[in-house]
Amino acid sequence: MAVDYAVIVAYLAGMLAMGWWGMRRAKSKSEFLVAGRRLGPGMYSGTMAAIVLGGASTIGGVGLGYQYGLSGAWMVFTIGLGLLALSVFFSARIARLKVYTVSEMLDLRYGGRAGIISGVVMWAYTLMLAVTSTIAYATIFDVLFDVNRTVAIVLGGTIVVAYSTLGGMWSITLTDMVQFVVKTIGVLLLLLPIAVVKAGGFGEMKAQLPTEYFDPLGIGGETIFTYVLIYTFGMLIGQDIWQRVFTARSDRTARWGGTVAGTYCLVYAIAGAVIGTAAKVMYPDLASPDSAFATIVKDELPVGVRGLVLAAALAAVMSTSSGALIACATVANNDIWSRIRGVVGRGAGGEGPHEEVDEVKGNRAFILIMGIGVILIAIALNDVVEALTVAYNLLVGGLLVPIIGGLLWRRGTAAGALSAVCAGGLAVIGLMGHYGILANQPIYYGLLASLTVYVVVSLATPPTDAAVLAAWRERLAGNPARPACEDGTLAPDPAEPTDVLNRRTG
Repeated sequence: MAVDYAVIVAYLAGMLAMGWWGMRRAKSKSEFLVAGRRLGPGMYSGTMAAIVLGGASTIGGVGLGYQYGLSGAWMVFTIGLGLLALSVFFSARIARLKVYTVSEMLDLRYGGRAGIISGVVMWAYTLMLAVTSTIAYATIFDVLFDVNRTVAIVLGGTIVVAYSTLGGMWSITLTDMVQFVVKTIGVLLLLLPIAVVKAGGFGEMKAQLPTEYFDPLGIGGETIFTYVLIYTFGMLIGQDIWQRVFTARSDRTARWGGTVAGTYCLVYAIAGAVIGTAAKVMYPDLASPDSAFATIVKDELPVGVRGLVLAAALAAVMSTSSGALIACATVANNDIWSRIRGVVGRGAGGEGPHEEVDEVKGNRAFILIMGIGVILIAIALNDVVEALTVAYNLLVGGLLVPIIGGLLWRRGTAAGALSAVCAGGLAVIGLMGHYGILANQPIYYGLLASLTVYVVVSLATPPTDAAVLAAWRERLAGNPARPACEDGTLAPDPAEPTDVLNRRTG
């Protein structure tokens, strides 16, 4: 294992070096939180693919392939579909808003009154996403170094917190590009063909396994539908995903770079399912499907290659963990703490020439604080699946309708959005208590409640002020940002019609 250890140690040292290099570039709030909005297509595609393909997509995707065969690809496949939908239909408009968080987008659209509640929901989601990603270190480091769970979580979590705190999004972007390359080589180019060959080829796999292992819908229609609701829609509205969209240097980069990343996810989904199916042929009686990845890597790969593939698994976990961590810290600082202090709407005006270095220090401090909290929660928490399910149910049930409604429906109002967040969130929580956390009904009925309340309350309340909608349309069109008013709307523009100016200024 000495060669494998050397590969892993070199990889981890490289991650820390990237963090140090990123610190030298992150001199402003924009550079620290969204990499200066300067990523080109190549880097944008790689980092976007890295953030969405985490430990669940790699270790969990192989596990689903082991359990269900080729239809086990559906979980990761729906993630890719969500990323494609986001990139084709929404990413250009999102990038043009020049905000930092989803809640700031809601403030711009609804007039500065939707942020803090949505911020709390988004913070809970990103926190649990970071926690579940951090827990995954235990599995990988146990295979690598045979260390106990707590030591593994602290070791992996400390490295991610260190490079994320040092350089913010620049460090995370650089490390994600390395992680994307390592995952591509380790999983797609090495583990996939080796696993198929070791299993005797596709002909032998079909001969050894039941026919349902090769049925594209074998996992079940209801399960696929639930994956679409949770993961496809979750990709459309998650702060961790939007914050990567904000890094794109142009509309075209966001659209086409995201499309490439989404297509890569579809390929990765199929690869994971095939690897899991091959593992089922070689190891038909594993105690847990999720151990299929580690088992095939440990027993079937040659020295050196094994280290690289384990580094690929580590890369998958680290990319999601760091992305969720900076998203959690950004929401906590900009959407919750700054509003508690009374600094409402400050971030919604875009980044101007008066950004101060202390904003970088403040965001860096929040990443460190949130990171320590994530490590402690990960040590105390046992059921990863339930925690992640709660996070996604709250995110989709509470925020999907107000966000997509704000982008597509002019008549939606702030009262409708806030009511939808509360109705969807409370319905999901109550139904999880009644049906069970892992049941499908909470997300079904939670979404229905959120949509119904959003439409009814929006139609029953006065339309959104014309000045707010005018400012919203201007930002969607990509016009230069102007300073924000106290309510989160844009400051007056002398070029606007007089009646709009009068309504905006009172």
